[in-house]
Amino acid sequence: MSRSILILGATSSLARRISLALAKPGDRVVLAARDRAELDIIAADLRVRADAAVTALAFDAADFGAHCAFSDAVLTAVGPPDIVVIATGALGDQVAARSDPRKILDIGASNFLGAATGLAGIVDAMEARGAGHLLVLSSVAGDRGRASNYVYGAAKAGMNAYFAGLRGRLHGAGVRVTTVKLGFVDTQMVFGKPGMFLVADPAAIARRVAGLVDKPKDIVYAPWFWAFIMLIIRSIPETVFKRLPL
Repeated sequence: MSRSILILGATSSLARRISLALAKPGDRVVLAARDRAELDIIAADLRVRADAAVTALAFDAADFGAHCAFSDAVLTAVGPPDIVVIATGALGDQVAARSDPRKILDIGASNFLGAATGLAGIVDAMEARGAGHLLVLSSVAGDRGRASNYVYGAAKAGMNAYFAGLRGRLHGAGVRVTTVKLGFVDTQMVFGKPGMFLVADPAAIARRVAGLVDKPKDIVYAPWFWAFIMLIIRSIPETVFKRLPL
């Protein structure tokens, strides 16, 4: 049975791997991202590799005025999706964001606000249909604010809270929402950044995310051991935590 799939932020290396792990022959897939030229290349590749019907749609997380039209375009292309993967996000420049409100807005749009507004109409359609699964790629950074990346962490914390509330709203309608809290993954986002450790293979993470489609999970840490790492980090008293060079 063919499925309809939407992947938001489809040009990231992790999203590309997820699309390949998810898409099957006969599926109808919408790939959405800002870089239309790169998106067209990825869409052409997926058509061949997965034997799926693939539509490429431009999506800029910061272009809020275009998000209603984007929702309409997705619904016209595939109807209410069976599967939505939300893979938008960028670390941004934390140091520059301390004094530049525009950079704070960019980080907020990329990591939370754009996905919320871009999917609003689509979520309504999924709720009305009474089926579907949203897979939200978030970050362990949202579990606790750290001095080194609190702007990015705040955006991910907002994303976690928003989709937790959405999970409650949609539960009775039969629409599932799974939040995947990622640790460090070997992608362009973290390449060359200081302080990286236990960096995960993106292919393994992609398989993990694709495998969640048939499992009723609410919150998943990937890799799994980050659940224990973050449990320890959340348990540190604030009077101690604020002194740590994290």
